Order: sequence, then structure tokens, then C-alpha cells
Amino acid sequence: MKAIVAADRSAEAAGITLTEAPVPTPAINDVVVEVYASGFVPAEWEWPSTWVDRAGHDRAQAIIGHEFAGLVTALGYGTTGLSLGQRVFGITDWHRDGTLAEYVAVEARNLAPLPGDVDFTVGGSLPISGLTAWQGLFQHGRLQSGQTVLAHGAAGAVGSIVTQLAREFGAYVIGTGRAKNRQAALDFGAHEFLDLDSDSIEDIGGVDLVFDVLGGAVQERSARIIRPGGTLVSVVGPVEARPVDGLAIDFVVESVPDQLTQIVQRIRDGRLRSNIGTVANLDDAVAALNPTARRTGKTVIRVRP
Repeated sequence: MKAIVAADRSAEAAGITLTEAPVPTPAINDVVVEVYASGFVPAEWEWPSTWVDRAGHDRAQAIIGHEFAGLVTALGYGTTGLSLGQRVFGITDWHRDGTLAEYVAVEARNLAPLPGDVDFTVGGSLPISGLTAWQGLFQHGRLQSGQTVLAHGAAGAVGSIVTQLAREFGAYVIGTGRAKNRQAALDFGAHEFLDLDSDSIEDIGGVDLVFDVLGGAVQERSARIIRPGGTLVSVVGPVEARPVDGLAIDFVVESVPDQLTQIVQRIRDGRLRSNIGTVANLDDAVAALNPTARRTGKTVIRVRP
């Protein structure tokens, strides 16, 4: 089968190649899925699991990508709850070969049914961005109606879903980003927009929840405006800045099928839009994952037409 593999840690995206790899076989409680579309997160180059296995040994020629949509083609011993030919989507284990390939082996418990009226490209764009937003807001941020949320990167793949979900659940949303992304952030539902290049975070006043996808100085400034009892939620690694009288949480997204089902239902009924940026075929994936200009939205590779 065709697959995109990472061969050079120092080169990151510049070191990936399109090559031939063996079709995986399902282990106990696995399924093999014929991949139709796979999303990609650029931060994958920074994840240790991209380059080493659970024992710390180098992963040679690791297939990248971890979110996808496709059709079940094989069932491992003991697998229940899924059937051959079923449309599914979800996240693969971080330490296993990924989804930028024609087939992937994945634990059945990580998958949710993909409704027939949701395009595979949309399905492949949702799992990491959607679950990151959902878990950050509701599990870790304990969002309540009437609170104020500062959503960094509100026009990005994760931030746009954070913005939509927070607004749906009754929050007042302040989106941030670059000036050119102002209208996009407002279109995704932000009540107001903060230009991080020219506006002052401190001028906002107080917020109840900060959803941080940037880290660094932005995280530090954001922590200062969190109200007593509020929360800073980070997806960029260990939190370096903490609110004076609140919580600071960093987390790694997990595949939770029930949450995926709630997310995809919102896609179906129009309450949620996936922010898809670049779409390319598998044969063109190497170039698509090495952009020459900054991109917004999720990059999705169509593995099948």
C-alpha cells in the first residue's frame, strides 16, 4: 500500500516520503480500516511518539497522521461493535503507524460510526480538532453558560471549534489571532476579536476560561486576566504560566467515541462547521505537508477519491 512515512526527525516535514508499506493486519480487538481521508496536525513533529515507541526505541519509517475516516475491511480476534464495510472515524494510538496510508490498523474502541450523510473529508478533519475542543472546554475547563472564554487561534482548526462550541453552550467568546483572520473568527461565532499583534490582552478585563493553543508570552499574559476560580487550558505542553487564583491544565486529547458522535451530530444539523483549509490527494501529500506559506484550517489528505 502507499503511505507517507517520516524518516528524519531533524528535517520534520521536509523528511517525509511517499513509499510502499505492508498492509497492516489486525491484532486482538483491532480493525483494519481502508482510509478515505486523513487529517494532519503540524504539531505532530514535536510529539515524542512520532519518533520513538513506548519503550523509547527509535521508530524507523513511521507512518504519520492520526485522525481519519474510512471503511472497516478486517476484524481482529475478539473485536465487537463494528462490522465489515462500516463507515467509521476516529483517532489511532499515538505510538502506532498512522493514517496517511491506504490502510490503518486501529483499536476498535477508538472508533465511532460515521453517518452516511457526512463526507469522508469532513469526517477525517474532525477527530483531533473536535475532541480537543470538546475535552478542553467541558472535561477540563468545566465551561458553564454565562462565562467568558478567551479562545486563542479562533480561526484555526481547533480554535474555530472551541469558538463554536463555547458559544453554543452559552459563553461569551473573545477570539484571538492575526488581523487578517478577524472576519473568519467572527464568522465562526466569536462575539469580539483581539488582534494579538496590535491589541492588548490586558484591556479585555477578566475571563473565566482561556483556551490556549499558542503558549509562551501569550499564555503568560492570558493567565493574568483569569478571574478567581477560572481555568487556563493548554494543548501546547506543560503550563508555564498559572492564574493567581485558578487552575492551569494541560492535556493530551483522547479518542472518546461518544464525544465523536455528539460532535458529528452537530455537523449534520448545522450547529458546527469543520474548518478545512488545504485538501490534497495522497500522491500530492508530501508537497501539501510542506507549505511555502502559512495556512489556516485543517489540512486533509484524500487517500481515496
